[in-house]
Amino acid sequence: MKKNPACDDRCPVRASLSLLSGKWTLMILFQINENVVRYGELKRAVTGISEKMLIQELNMLIEHKLVSKKIYHEIPPKVEYRLTDLGLKTLPIVDKLAEFGLENLV
Repeated sequence: MKKNPACDDRCPVRASLSLLSGKWTLMILFQINENVVRYGELKRAVTGISEKMLIQELNMLIEHKLVSKKIYHEIPPKVEYRLTDLGLKTLPIVDKLAEFGLENLV
């Protein structure tokens, strides 16, 4: 039987959850995926999220280097989001959750 380390401050599961456990985080990552997505597209795709929460989640994902933001200085303003290399590493996790949901819950 495999013995896992204690879930203390150095726990890898705890560290991962601190980045990915937001209510909307995985859904945002799922929607961006390997695409370049504009804010309005995300707002429409993640139904039920408020603008305030979407902005907070995106800022958190940018701060943790999972998502990058590109601003085009034009009128009207254009902003694009994409996953960083670190963010792309979360896709297998998101895909497994989606697969589990399709097989067992939907």
